[in-house]
Amino acid sequence: MWLLPVGLLLTVLLLLHPITKSKTVKDFSYSAFVGEVTANKVASATITSTGGVTGQLHGGASYSSQIPTALNDTALAPLLLHHDVEVTGTNPSTTSLLGLVVTFFPLVAIIGVFVWIGRKSRKQMAGGFGGIMGIGKSKAKVYDEERPTTRFADIAGYEGSKAEVMEVVDFLKHPGRYSAAGAVGPKGVLMVGPPGTGKTLLARAVAGEAGVPFFALSGSSFVEMFVGVGASRVRDLFTDARKRAPAIIFIDEIDAIGGRRGPGGFGSNDEREQTLNQLLSDMDGFEPDARVVVMAATNRAEILDAALLRPGRFDRTVEIPLPNQAERLAILAIHEKGKKIGPDVDLGAVSRGTPGFSGADLANLVNEAAINAVRAHRHVLSMDDFDAARDRLLLGRRDASNALMPDEKHAVAVHEAGHALVAVLSDHADPVAKVTILPRGAALGVTEQLPDSERHLYPESYLADALAVRLGGRASEILVLGEPSTGASNDLASATELATRMVREWGFSTAVGPVGYGPEGPSRDNPFAGRSYAEQTQRVIDEEVARLLRDAESRATRLLGEHRGMLDRVVDLLLERETIDGKDLAQIAGVPERRADREQTWAPRAVAMAPVPPVPVPPVPVPPVPSAPVTPRSVRPARGTSSGSRTGGIGEGRLSSPTGAED
Repeated sequence: MWLLPVGLLLTVLLLLHPITKSKTVKDFSYSAFVGEVTANKVASATITSTGGVTGQLHGGASYSSQIPTALNDTALAPLLLHHDVEVTGTNPSTTSLLGLVVTFFPLVAIIGVFVWIGRKSRKQMAGGFGGIMGIGKSKAKVYDEERPTTRFADIAGYEGSKAEVMEVVDFLKHPGRYSAAGAVGPKGVLMVGPPGTGKTLLARAVAGEAGVPFFALSGSSFVEMFVGVGASRVRDLFTDARKRAPAIIFIDEIDAIGGRRGPGGFGSNDEREQTLNQLLSDMDGFEPDARVVVMAATNRAEILDAALLRPGRFDRTVEIPLPNQAERLAILAIHEKGKKIGPDVDLGAVSRGTPGFSGADLANLVNEAAINAVRAHRHVLSMDDFDAARDRLLLGRRDASNALMPDEKHAVAVHEAGHALVAVLSDHADPVAKVTILPRGAALGVTEQLPDSERHLYPESYLADALAVRLGGRASEILVLGEPSTGASNDLASATELATRMVREWGFSTAVGPVGYGPEGPSRDNPFAGRSYAEQTQRVIDEEVARLLRDAESRATRLLGEHRGMLDRVVDLLLERETIDGKDLAQIAGVPERRADREQTWAPRAVAMAPVPPVPVPPVPVPPVPSAPVTPRSVRPARGTSSGSRTGGIGEGRLSSPTGAED
């Protein structure tokens, strides 16, 4: 507020400036003026038609005087000329418009600035104390006149999910149809699915189709360091939505504010809980005719508060899973628009070879293929570009400087040949798509498996074969080289994780019995959680896990020992060509190549690329394992519920979990 007095003081000084200047002017009577002229002290005189005289003395001082016009003195002019006074005639002084503007401009400018600040402050203070400087105002972006161009027709697949969301749009457009049947539209719709499956894209389609105001924001935009700000923003958001009803509110990543509340602990957060409490209150406090629908998206529905999920708030949950093969084909067809596709490109083969890819993954795949074509100075995409792009996404970038020593290369070939041959000789293992000993990043070699079909349930026989395949690399090293290497580190970690889940969660142990203990140990929501069973039970579980792993290794060793000639031929072929596919393995093993009609494996030709992450195939999620030095490393399996697998050695890997088998 100190600006106001300073501005007023400057204005007064400017207004008084002419008065201050006039105090330095000498005012002569007519007689004194004539005396000064006679004494040769006057240098110039400016005379107006009314007899006013101003000018300069020889000393530099200014003066003024008045000639009595009634005297009609004719001697003054000769006197002035005789004493060499410079005489000038002028009209009477008038106040110019420019002078007024210059004089009053500072005051007008200061008043204008304060009026602007006042109006801006009133807008910012609209939310009371919580809204100071706009901190409590909603940060939602409103789509009303200008809406996104995305429509439901632009989203491939997910017909069931789209139908449920489209009902919300239909309810807002035609409420009379529902009220006639006594139906009430949903107040909240929660979209749940893995990352990249198109939850936000579906929300953009709703914004484009609904024809009503659409408020879009992220869950994190409610949270600030000041307690109470989030709750204020929730109130402001719902107030705006009710004023514009019918309307839709979309909150992306709602888990940022909707996490389960607890009795303190590491997860307690007053600001987040106050924001959630306000959201719960506003969602369940709608007037019957308000017609405001809340949509939200998350990939962590398991941590949301139960009060948020009850009917009356989010009374409809829409599952948006990873796309199946037909949906992947439709998604690829959308993303290939605007790109020049060569005649050799078979999008059906690409879709079959990408089980577990989300819509975002497929978009990235097509883009990487285009980048690969540009890198080769082409503008038409070929099947080789899609091959390279897929390996780039799953396995990482090939580093030509990561060359192996001859003995290391032979060890990697032995390791990967063991994985591949055990998979080929096992009845229930996934078919081998590709085996490579070309290093990529931390991966020194990779055996890639892709499923015959998109699995949703995993029998015990399949998991037992998966354990044998994972330990096939280590068994091959012991059989051929006489000792194991660090290349099996990831295989051991992922095999142990799978065997543990088989015993502890899925009841595949006669010693433990048909008991499922679920995940063990602390979690985000309960950092102090421990085991839900006794120490003796843990000992039995450990023994059963060790038994399963020993049995799997013995089986792998037996298979490789019985087919030692085949193993040596696979090793030699790998050392010669560096990359082989399932057809090569089938010829060596003398078995028909396993390629299902519904889900043919898309096995890329021998290209300079190998998987980066380690991976066995089973559907079980395997936590990342720290990479070890040299030697083969496995790769992460194809993502998703129907995952393919990559077996190898060093490095961290990730297994997707079988649908219906976990959680």
